[in-house]
Amino acid sequence: MVTLGMLWIPIIGSAVLVFFASALIHMVTPLHKNDFGKLPDEEGFRAAMLKNLPPAGQYVVPYCADMKLMGSAEMVAKYNQGPNALLILRSPGVFAMGPVLGQWFVVCLVTSLGLAWMACGLLPVGSAYMTVFCPIAIAGSMAYGFGNFAHSVWFARPWSVAMKDLLGAVIYGCLTAGMFGWRWPHA
Repeated sequence: MVTLGMLWIPIIGSAVLVFFASALIHMVTPLHKNDFGKLPDEEGFRAAMLKNLPPAGQYVVPYCADMKLMGSAEMVAKYNQGPNALLILRSPGVFAMGPVLGQWFVVCLVTSLGLAWMACGLLPVGSAYMTVFCPIAIAGSMAYGFGNFAHSVWFARPWSVAMKDLLGAVIYGCLTAGMFGWRWPHA
C-alpha cells in the first residue's frame, strides 16, 4: 500500500515544477498578454471610483440585494440600460507579488497533496509509469483548469481566457503526473 509519506518527493517536486512552469507561461510566453483590456476612458473611470472608493472586495453592478427583486421593473430597466459589471477591487498600493506567489505555491502544494491522496487509494506500490501518469494527468488538469469554466459561465469571463488557462492546466497536470510517475514507489 502506498502512503502519503512515501510520496513527499513527488508532492513537493510537482508543486515546484508547476510553480516555475506557471511563471514561465505568464512571464515569458505571450499566451496571457491580452487577457485584460483597457477601458476607453481609464482616467475618467478612476476619477469616478476615487470619489467614493469602496473597500477591497467583489462587487456587482447593478446590485440587487434580494433575488425576488431581479425581475422588478426597476432592476430590469437598470440591466437593460447598463453597465452590467462584475468588479474586483484590490486595496490601494503597489501590487506585491511576494504574497501572491506564496499563496500560489500553497495552492500548487495542496493540489499535489490531493492528487497524491487520490493516487494512494488507486495505485499500488510498483505501478508502471503510465499507470501512474494517466489518472494523475487527468485529475491534475481538471484540478488546475476546470474552475475557470465556472468563471466563464457565471461571471462572463471570456471563454478564450478559460481555454488558455485550460492549456496551462493540462501542462501543470502533465508535469505533476510526470513527477509522480517518475518517483512512484517500487518494491
